[in-house]
Amino acid sequence: MRSQKMRRQTICLTLSALLAALGVVLLGLGSLFETLDLSMAALASFFCIYAVIEMRGGYPWMIWAVTTGLAFLILPQKTPALFYLFLGHYPMIKALTERLPRTVSWVIKLVWLHLSGLLIFLTMRFLLAPSATWDFRAWYWILLYLGVLAAFILFDLALTRIITFYLVRLQKRIGIK
Repeated sequence: MRSQKMRRQTICLTLSALLAALGVVLLGLGSLFETLDLSMAALASFFCIYAVIEMRGGYPWMIWAVTTGLAFLILPQKTPALFYLFLGHYPMIKALTERLPRTVSWVIKLVWLHLSGLLIFLTMRFLLAPSATWDFRAWYWILLYLGVLAAFILFDLALTRIITFYLVRLQKRIGIK
């Protein structure tokens, strides 16, 4: 019994290190191609989905923290790491909130989105690009807000579909036994 528990912990730890390394590689691609920074941060968060489903506990948070830390240390362009810092832990938030009633779940998700967006904006504005001009017209901010909101809702629905596909079709093949 004890050897099975140790075997599972070893598998989970090794897999966590591998997923964190793959996440850093994806964020590195986002750093090389600046138009892919947000997309690669979203793809890197898929590794946390796998960890939430298969490993549970603190492993998904560990993958997120290690990936974020290494990305900030290694990557020449920090924007993908910044996006991953504030958005990469969404699979864990999603797993926690979807146990609640649907309306409460969506309210929490949208509050989380707004807080993350505010933190990204403040970090970009005051730490990463303090000398940049931020005087856009009001219609630009409204369009940006509506675009981000629509993208977030589509991302959440896509995550639900991907999780369902994994659970129905792939878990027996690539899940941790």
